[in-house]
Amino acid sequence: MFAIYNNGSVSFRSTADNLYEVKNTDAVFKPSLKPDDDTLFQDYLKREQKDTSYNQSAINTYKEIANIDTSEVIYHVKDIMTRNCISIEENSSLLDVYNLLKENSVSQIPIVSSENKIMGLINKKMILNLLIEDIDNSKYILNKKLSDLYFSDLITVDPISDIRRVAKVMIDFKLDAIPVVNEEGVLVGIVSKTDIINAISNIPKLQLWS
Repeated sequence: MFAIYNNGSVSFRSTADNLYEVKNTDAVFKPSLKPDDDTLFQDYLKREQKDTSYNQSAINTYKEIANIDTSEVIYHVKDIMTRNCISIEENSSLLDVYNLLKENSVSQIPIVSSENKIMGLINKKMILNLLIEDIDNSKYILNKKLSDLYFSDLITVDPISDIRRVAKVMIDFKLDAIPVVNEEGVLVGIVSKTDIINAISNIPKLQLWS
């Protein structure tokens, strides 16, 4: 299950197929600053502790829909994502973001509220673009609070989502990473290209493509 967030508000929540209907894959998707089948597994999880026979039936049904060998294990985002990922609160400044990116040698950082709810995603390129737009006031720009900036649509994913679906979305929308959030919009991790490559390398018999 995927969602699209805009400054902390959900504007879309559905399967990957419906995501392609609302987002244009022809253009490079990236956050900017300005002044199906997954549903079956959601239902399956709610009943996970109640009905073992239903659990196995739901798994096999999902695999049949996805044309997957029913003898193989399905791997989800939660199995490969980076938990306790680095994030920054929205009351931080752009300079705080830059320093955190540099200190941790990461390319992008999720922005969260005081309740750890996803608000956006920021990287060095975005900071640089803001500086270039007003180079004479660079100090003022760097001291701007993230909460004073507007972030464009951000694609997120639920922990229980097929890795193959996520990999395809990342390729099609040219994303290096996708924040992982729960139903309440709370950040629980992040899944990157590196995470998926590591999964392919280390998980035996991983069925990445059906």
